[in-house]
Amino acid sequence: MSRSAPLDFLWFLPTGGDGRYLASGAGARASENRYLRQVAQAADRLGYYGVLLPTGRGCEDAWVVASSIVTHTEHLRFLVALRPGATLPAEAARQASAFDRLSDGRLLLNVVTGGNTLELLGDGIFLDHDARYEQTAEFLQIWRGLLTGGTFSFRGKHLSVTDGKLLFPPVQRPHPPLYFGGSSEAGKAIAAEQVDVYLTWGEPPAAVAEKIADVRARAARQGRTVRFGIRLHFIVRETESEAWAEAERLIAHVSDDAIAAAQNKFTQQSDSEGQRRMSALHNGDRTKLEVAPNLWAGVGLVRGGAGTALVGDPQTVAARVREYAALGIDTIIGSGFPHLEEAYRVAELLFPHLDLSTRSRIPHPPGGTFGGGGSMGVEAFPLPANAVP
Repeated sequence: MSRSAPLDFLWFLPTGGDGRYLASGAGARASENRYLRQVAQAADRLGYYGVLLPTGRGCEDAWVVASSIVTHTEHLRFLVALRPGATLPAEAARQASAFDRLSDGRLLLNVVTGGNTLELLGDGIFLDHDARYEQTAEFLQIWRGLLTGGTFSFRGKHLSVTDGKLLFPPVQRPHPPLYFGGSSEAGKAIAAEQVDVYLTWGEPPAAVAEKIADVRARAARQGRTVRFGIRLHFIVRETESEAWAEAERLIAHVSDDAIAAAQNKFTQQSDSEGQRRMSALHNGDRTKLEVAPNLWAGVGLVRGGAGTALVGDPQTVAARVREYAALGIDTIIGSGFPHLEEAYRVAELLFPHLDLSTRSRIPHPPGGTFGGGGSMGVEAFPLPANAVP
């Protein structure tokens, strides 16, 4: 690993809905606040470092959701999107500072430049790929300048401010940490110049090593260091056979027509280099989904963005995680379907093999085994009567 501290292991808050199957309404769960709160509270109890909240019109607004849930947690950090082009940097600086201050320093920020092209047009963002990254670079210069303190002025090609000032500073100084993912040349340049943690989707280790080396060298030339993280789904079971059976179950309702439609959408409606790389791992072929040992690309058949999962028993998956850590990865952003139960499975089965402890603050019930003898322990935190099943 690139540092002596344990991995920062975050989980995913499914603000666009959740379920037991991909591309199916069977067992679907709505993104209601009470369910999202359950997922966040489980992650908090189990010792996850934080939760990632997605952004875009297919999910609830990340800032509103985070604000509605943060007071129901104690330690959990919230990785929320900064959207250059969708918001102005001064307003975004005030918003981030307020959240960080009122949450006692539990804000992390995910800088999101790209996305679905049609969605960007619908949001009023008409810049092409490289121009969006130019705008992002200017946005971050202004945003960081305001959060650093004092009066700040800047004149750029896309954005300018005159005598901007932030009156109420954040808890984290000089500002909450910036996370960012971008596989294009423009994206890697911004990562090297301005962000704290560079994120990659779950590509095979050799591809991840190449990206890390590139960004690390770019940052070094500017006298900077950058940390590295990876976004992965997890399917962890007590045995390899159980884990692979679960992977097949997850796509049991995915038809060939659904795959073709999704892949066409990703090709036609996205100019993301990262999305292109994700799709190229499988090219829509459901018979060739293990793209590296225990790295399964089945999620990406119908889901945009992060499309790969580590699949296997706890010891094997932990070994794969350590392979990424040896490359310099110190942050994992995980998820699993459905996210409530899988948060428990990953924490209870995988964390002990990664020197991460499940930090439950609720005592075991008297007599018997914790959670009624099950491997997940969900029964130990019973769902309220009005919970989404």
